[in-house]
Amino acid sequence: MTSRRSPYLLCITLVVYLLLLAEPAAATQTHGGAEGLIAHQLAHLFYLFAMGILVYWLRKRGLVHRSGWRLIQFAAIFLILWNIDTFFVHLLDETPGFVRSERLSPWEIRITTRPGLEPLAGLYYLAKLDHLLCVPALLFLYLGLKRLTGESRNAEGEAP
Repeated sequence: MTSRRSPYLLCITLVVYLLLLAEPAAATQTHGGAEGLIAHQLAHLFYLFAMGILVYWLRKRGLVHRSGWRLIQFAAIFLILWNIDTFFVHLLDETPGFVRSERLSPWEIRITTRPGLEPLAGLYYLAKLDHLLCVPALLFLYLGLKRLTGESRNAEGEAP
């Protein structure tokens, strides 16, 4: 092995070692009482409303005919759906007795509901997969901004 590769090999070995030492992280956040949850839920509604206004103005001004703005519109639509989804999940999480989830193992959970509300368990499970809405939204936003900056650079290069 050459001496040029040894720092890379050392870094890769260190990263693998640190990943193997990692413990599960609790990637959740409590809202700190009713007022924290209410403020959080209001923020979701405000964000949803703001994205709705963005979609409205993009359409009203005809900007969606340009591909960059159209992609940003898709991002806003996905963020609207994400906010509806997370609002619903927070509502179920914080309403006592409707839905309860417990971790049985690192790869297995049990979702239970009040008697008569069993279909809500499947809906709750799907709604908890909010990254299926958030990740595409951010991807559309990135691609839209990238396309707009590319158009801007092209326009500057063509100017005398």
